[in-house]
Amino acid sequence: MSSRLRTEAVTVGYGGDPVVRDLSIALADGRVTTIVGPNGCGKSTLLRTMSRLLKPTSGTVYLDGGSIHDVPTRDVARTMALLPQSPVAPDGLLVRDLVGRGRHPHQRWFSQWSPEDERIVDLALEMTDTAALRDRPLDQLSGGQRQRAWIAMTLAQDTDLLLLDEPTTYLDLAHQVEVLDLVTRLNRERGRTVVMVLHDLNLAARYSDTIVVMKDGVVVTQGVPTAVFTPTMLAETFGLEADVLPDPRTGLPIIVPTSSAALVEVAPTELKELADAPNS
Repeated sequence: MSSRLRTEAVTVGYGGDPVVRDLSIALADGRVTTIVGPNGCGKSTLLRTMSRLLKPTSGTVYLDGGSIHDVPTRDVARTMALLPQSPVAPDGLLVRDLVGRGRHPHQRWFSQWSPEDERIVDLALEMTDTAALRDRPLDQLSGGQRQRAWIAMTLAQDTDLLLLDEPTTYLDLAHQVEVLDLVTRLNRERGRTVVMVLHDLNLAARYSDTIVVMKDGVVVTQGVPTAVFTPTMLAETFGLEADVLPDPRTGLPIIVPTSSAALVEVAPTELKELADAPNS
């Protein structure tokens, strides 16, 4: 298996106990890999470390065979794009200006903006269904609209590697599916390597070539969805009692909780919001 992005014995922390411990993983080129695990297991920390936002206390992240910390920042940004969990932008920033920021790594002082930049920005807006929002301030959009605008900026960066930390946050179920269908097209039609963190296990099973399961800062198992998602793994890793059934159309696993407490881990966004809402 070829891998442009991998970690070797990486340990990462925030001043206290390590969040990720002695973790080695190689991410398959040209595939969609999804990292899942209980809250606080180190999923987002691992993604931030692989994108060079965090520096490991020990171990190495390798990009194209060399330490990612030896690669110039602009070169990393031309190769890899990260959508973090809670991105921030200045008040009043227009959607088209946000998406245009994705082109900065490709520009030079003597050539600040080009027709090719414009074409890629327009394509990113179109692919994320945000073209009609291009002249709207980002802070006046709904949560779902903002998330799609941020995804458009990531696409405008036009990199071979996409790292997406909870890309379906704030989206209703229909838009979650649209975003993940888009991720699939980028992978299948354009050869993008995608690494995602997702909480919804059924969406992870549907849209991933490889599942990486983390718990307590280490990888406990990885493989294709049909091999990884088992009642035993769900019980041992998530404390989740569930049946795992094959989708009659695809054969991919469908996780059906057998206790109401388990719904939060696998249900669509609407059910999560309903469960979290106060009684009327």
